[in-house]
Amino acid sequence: MSISLQVLHVPDCPNLAPMLERLRQATDLPVAVRGLATDHAAAAAGMHGSPTLLIDGRDPFAHPDPTDRGFGLACRIYRDEHGRAVPAPSVAQLQDAITVASRTNPLTRLTGSFLSTPKSACLRSVGVSA
Repeated sequence: MSISLQVLHVPDCPNLAPMLERLRQATDLPVAVRGLATDHAAAAAGMHGSPTLLIDGRDPFAHPDPTDRGFGLACRIYRDEHGRAVPAPSVAQLQDAITVASRTNPLTRLTGSFLSTPKSACLRSVGVSA
């Protein structure tokens, strides 16, 4: 699988550890970690607060409003499946984001049947109920 995972963060981010731990539980893919110290660097890298996960250079948890340019050095709060504020996406949310990215990344498409596998079947295969 040729998926690239990168976590952007500010120095001493208290939410970095939960993000990395949940990623370790969600996938065996390598995760690059990059600290950013200026607003310019954060905006250039696409960081929407700390920590930000980029999958193949894209933030799967970015605000859906394309006019929201909330880049910068700030703490980021996520919402779990129940709408609660959490320091990082849940393991299930991370697995789902990686699965979606693997389907849209042409380098990871191994066969046509891979693309037609239902999401629920993929999640069940990793022990998550849909």
